[in-house]
Amino acid sequence: MPVSKSAKKALRRDRRRGKINLKIRRQVKMAIKAVHKSPTKKTLTQAFSWLDKAAKKNIFHKNKAARLKSRLRKLLKKL
Repeated sequence: MPVSKSAKKALRRDRRRGKINLKIRRQVKMAIKAVHKSPTKKTLTQAFSWLDKAAKKNIFHKNKAARLKSRLRKLLKKL
């Protein structure tokens, strides 16, 4: 456990940010599942939106987001 005042504050901040990051990760996962379940333009744009938000907030690396978007786009083109 943290001892100093600043370390305690940092722990609180990290926990708070961790919860926010977890919510965004879950949204991305659900959006990707929705595209796999019913690949439409609407579900694809929603997944792209969540992936871009995650990449912007450094939850996912930008190249990972680009890779996932590419695979989803390829899936839609296939059908």
